[in-house]
Amino acid sequence: MTHYETVIIFSPILSDDDVKKEVGKYTKLVTAGGASIIEERHWGLKQLAFPIQGKSNGIYYIMEFAGPTELVSKLEIEYKRDENILRWLTTRLDKYGIEYNDNRRKGLVGKGRKDKVELQKQEA
Repeated sequence: MTHYETVIIFSPILSDDDVKKEVGKYTKLVTAGGASIIEERHWGLKQLAFPIQGKSNGIYYIMEFAGPTELVSKLEIEYKRDENILRWLTTRLDKYGIEYNDNRRKGLVGKGRKDKVELQKQEA
């Protein structure tokens, strides 16, 4: 199984319920395609670096999954059809990307990095 990470920027005019509905649609599509979802992260409303379709903000959602290669093309077709998506990017993770994401989830790297003392307390 190949590991992928998808970042989706939804339109800022969507409500929380609409975003959950959209995310649910794509998670079902991924699992129905034979993939397993490793992690989902909702970053929420963030300012864009430049306006997209006249909007300066977007709702960010990130999904990491492992699945067959054919699934990515099916996903991207669905992204193109969805008017609520401003932009998306799907990348294939190499062994370093997979290792980094695992370490980030464990709290060893990134913004959520924990001190050595906190990690030792968790292990005990």
